[in-house]
Amino acid sequence: MTSFDMLTIEEATERLIDYRGKTPPKTDSGVRLVTAKVVKGGQIHDEPAEFIAADFYDEWMRRGLPQKLDVLLTTEAPLGEVAILRDDTRVALAQRIILLRAKQGVLDPVYLFYALQSDFGQGELKARASGTTVLGIKQSELRKVRVPVFPLAVQKRIAGILSAYDELIENSQRRIKILESMARSLYRDWFVHFRFPGYESVPRVPSPLGEIPEGWEVRNVKDIATVTYGFPFASKKFNTDTIGTPVIRIRDIPEGCSATFTEEDAEQKYHVKNGHILVGMDGDFHMCLWSSGHAFQNQRVARFESNGEVGNLHLFLALEKPIQEFNKAIIGTTVAHLGDMHIKTIQILWPPLTLREKAREVLEPMSEQVIALKQEIQTLRRTRDLLLPRLLSGRIDVEAMPV
Repeated sequence: MTSFDMLTIEEATERLIDYRGKTPPKTDSGVRLVTAKVVKGGQIHDEPAEFIAADFYDEWMRRGLPQKLDVLLTTEAPLGEVAILRDDTRVALAQRIILLRAKQGVLDPVYLFYALQSDFGQGELKARASGTTVLGIKQSELRKVRVPVFPLAVQKRIAGILSAYDELIENSQRRIKILESMARSLYRDWFVHFRFPGYESVPRVPSPLGEIPEGWEVRNVKDIATVTYGFPFASKKFNTDTIGTPVIRIRDIPEGCSATFTEEDAEQKYHVKNGHILVGMDGDFHMCLWSSGHAFQNQRVARFESNGEVGNLHLFLALEKPIQEFNKAIIGTTVAHLGDMHIKTIQILWPPLTLREKAREVLEPMSEQVIALKQEIQTLRRTRDLLLPRLLSGRIDVEAMPV
């Protein structure tokens, strides 16, 4: 077993920058504002994208400017999400984000990034947190959080091993974005701008959705897809010990996977499989093409399954605009709710069979590739997450491993 010391954040970092208690004025463009909402799963996500004015940046960031390899930590709502700045792109820090800069010669910044994500690091944060409904950590307590510190060369080896998995994950995520962009581009050209193969010879005719190509129809979504609403599984029976069947809740839709399980059973109509379209019905109406295998559909999750006349990716792309419009238009007292009364009003443009088949030939292989890449990402994450506690505890002797 590789030996290590314990150092506090205070001892192991040379800068701690805290912008709590301040809310910057936001603009439509400028310098990206990193908020607690976008730091998740070791990454800074693209959405929701918020900005501050570029000419306000120096004034706002007067406590200190972020640098490449600085580590970001969310301090509440949620506590303990971690990210690392991979390059020198300017970013501004919002409330509930603390920046940690590893002390040179003592702590490798990438190692710190992983150490804070480990079970030990998360346990240290939660042990020093306070709050009844929302856990948060004070700066004074954060400085006392301990980190296992190996010799610097060992830290770099550990960081390199774990980074190799994240690089593979990021590569797959880039490929997914390219495929999704290609699919949306084709859908937009053919089914929004009507520049499909042979469009020049097809006249336009009036419809409830405006002028459309002759021979096209406008159909209700329930005529072309089966819509199912989830089952009210008993939350007190949920577990995170992988016992039973995964349950898809609203929070699982953005990631497309679930870590919540139940031993309850459910009718076949509540069974989800890869390729099914899921939409959250509360808050932000997130959508996904499910890619994590057999699971159960929890309440307040809507499932759309094509009747077979179009592929599920085609249907997904057709649903994006109406669901986004509902997201903007539905205002609840505390949270927005999407219901059957809204879904049954969705109208879909329905092209002739020959064009639907051409779209399927292009879109379905893309859908299969995206699902395969997402499954690959999940496998890589599981392997990395199994290695993380073993490496951070010294149970794996990285000094004895071949370079």
